[in-house]
Amino acid sequence: MKIPSLGYALLGLLHGKPSSGYDLRKIFSSTSMRTYSDSPGAIYPALKRLQKQGLIVGKVEEGSGLRRRQIFRISARGIAELKKWITAPVTPEDVAAGASLVMLRFAFSETVAGPSATLALLRSLEAALTPQLAALRTEFESLKKIAPTSGRLAFECGLRGTETFLHWTQSAITTYEQLAAKRGGTV
Repeated sequence: MKIPSLGYALLGLLHGKPSSGYDLRKIFSSTSMRTYSDSPGAIYPALKRLQKQGLIVGKVEEGSGLRRRQIFRISARGIAELKKWITAPVTPEDVAAGASLVMLRFAFSETVAGPSATLALLRSLEAALTPQLAALRTEFESLKKIAPTSGRLAFECGLRGTETFLHWTQSAITTYEQLAAKRGGTV
């Protein structure tokens, strides 16, 4: 089953709270999730696809006056698919694609799959980032000798971003490990 990132974003939001398409559009337009289109031409077709796949269920509810709106809820199948996506190991391809999709998984991980799954996701991310960073450092050393200054600086920006992402990941792992210790060893 192929679900685009917008579909997973919608599933994660609906896991938190059943919502109408309009409510979801407001979230996409007024929060850091604005990287996703809040256009009705993107949201409503995505909701229809999720509904057709059996991942969400829509029910028309009466509103104030003559207004009726469809409220979407995530189905048991949708929850299972969301958990499967969140708990999948982070791959080198995920890391190469950038932080945004991994961070979307992380953002929903605790409420959907629990703190232990969140910690496992972070450890998987660390395991994927570590060799990538080593490879980038090696490539950077070679590049310094042949690349123009602008090319070298552009590569260095990506290298530093990866270093920062790895440091953040390690800090987040420490945070979850400390929470586990406070709870008597369980995350």
